[in-house]
Amino acid sequence: MFKFPCKNSTSSSVAKERLRFVLLSDRTSINPELLYDLENDFIKVISKYMEIDENLLELNINKDAGNVMLKANLPVKRVKTY
Repeated sequence: MFKFPCKNSTSSSVAKERLRFVLLSDRTSINPELLYDLENDFIKVISKYMEIDENLLELNINKDAGNVMLKANLPVKRVKTY
């Protein structure tokens, strides 16, 4: 499981999240830079339609029998209306 670092994170918590990110990359055989870009793009796209709590956002990436699954837990504050 990967949690996005809070905006007011300490250096130790940021380092812990980076380590978790690297382990996630190793487990799924996905380049760490690609995972980082994926998370940023994911937030941008979802935020276009919903206001979310990025501090509580969780992404799970699992690899099973050659398949990679992405599961997201998105705490939605409100849905944007146009």
